Formats: sequence, structure tokens, C-alpha cells
Amino acid sequence: MSSELDRTRPVWRQVAAAIASRIDDRTYPVGARVPSVVELSAEFGIAASTAQKALAHLKAEGLVRAEVGLGSFVADRPEEPGP
Repeated sequence: MSSELDRTRPVWRQVAAAIASRIDDRTYPVGARVPSVVELSAEFGIAASTAQKALAHLKAEGLVRAEVGLGSFVADRPEEPGP
């Protein structure tokens, strides 16, 4: 995904969606470290508070887990049942 954002929609949601997409396509596999607030701020050209809100949303959704002093990592999620 391009790091160009649509400024007419909430930016934190777009950043969260970009990270979620990378998790879904295994760019960031289970257990992998996801970019930090500083890294997301630089990549997307956003404020640190916006990046923090995106990561907090991903954590609330169960996609990432935070480890104090280490960063955020892709959470292990049970496989969804097939058809």
C-alpha cells in the first residue's frame, strides 16, 4: 500500500488498515515486530499521536500485542474456520 493518505477520512484508521492489511498478507507474520510510533510517523508523514492511536486500535482489535520496552508484535490469532 502506498503511504499516501486520503485526508478526507480519519488518518489513524487508514494507517491501522494499512498495518492490518500487511498482517493479513503476512508481510508481518505472527510474532513479527510492527513499526514503532516513530517509524509509522516517518513512513506516513503523520503525528506521533496519530500513529499511537492506530496502534492502540490494532491492539484493541487483537491484531497486535505490546511488550513494554520492546515494541508491538503481531498477535497469535486462532485460524478462522474454512468453508
